Amino acid sequence: MSIPATFQAFRIHNDDQGYRAGIESMGVDQLSAGEVVIRAAHSSVNYKDALAGTGKGRILRRFPLVGGIDVSGHVAASTDPRFREGDAVLVTGRGLGETRDGGYAEYVRVEADMVVPLPDGLDLREAMILGTAGFTAALGLLRMVENHQTPEMGPLAVTGASGGVGSMALDIFSAAGFEVHAISGKPEQTAYLEGIGATQVLGRDALATTRPLESARFGGGFDNVGGPMLASLLAQTRPYGNVGSAGLAATHQLDATVMPFILRGVSLLGVASTDTPHHHRDEVWRRLASDWKPRHLQRICTREATLEELPGVFDTMLAGGSLGRTLVTLP
Repeated sequence: MSIPATFQAFRIHNDDQGYRAGIESMGVDQLSAGEVVIRAAHSSVNYKDALAGTGKGRILRRFPLVGGIDVSGHVAASTDPRFREGDAVLVTGRGLGETRDGGYAEYVRVEADMVVPLPDGLDLREAMILGTAGFTAALGLLRMVENHQTPEMGPLAVTGASGGVGSMALDIFSAAGFEVHAISGKPEQTAYLEGIGATQVLGRDALATTRPLESARFGGGFDNVGGPMLASLLAQTRPYGNVGSAGLAATHQLDATVMPFILRGVSLLGVASTDTPHHHRDEVWRRLASDWKPRHLQRICTREATLEELPGVFDTMLAGGSLGRTLVTLP
């Protein structure tokens, strides 16, 4: 596969001219070092990407840097024998778009250990509708199941349900046989949430309690919000249920007590998708391509964008106006 001398990339700067981002022409030698060059087919937009692309969050560790924490495509060149030209692959997290040039480019160069062969059961487009959002939701479920969460324990509550990670959690958890209750501040999206797996759609007031313990109503949960909603979810979780913590859309602070832990045996499980160990990463993608594969990927993909359209997508996401997942398609 011939690699052109220059190609288009969405690059982010922070220097004497200020914080800015836009389309630039680059050569592969300008990219972060790595053994594998990928001809990108798709990427996606995550909350981290919006923060990085606008400068409204301290995401990037160095500048300039190509944005995008996800990418799927075909190997264009490789010096690692595990990968050959033409192989379909994907990369999510692992510092992509944070410490090294990311997926918002026609060509992406990465270290071989970052690359995941595209599993049977997924195509490149589906892999990026899933992206970090789907991987995070499935990783949360894996952690819960490994800690003995079962459908018989009761419904799983998902906060921030209309966002990318929340939408994926609804679909993945229901595909895995769990009853799922969506917690959302967007009542106008009830039909959407029910259509992707929610058995019930509850308003944010369902998690408005401030008491250390409440009547146990959920078998467990998956939180994208943090703060009081996470504390309330813990207080309403049944004995030995698990709550996965994956986001901080409201706040990174948690004002809670140990009561759910010591009186009900509730477990709070951290879900960190960036540097997931290989054995967990491979297992998550295997499940996402098989028994945990979401059944409503096309419905969850509510927008498809080009590199040029990214600034508008970022602004909409940070203003709370996004729904589901945005797929980025490279030329």
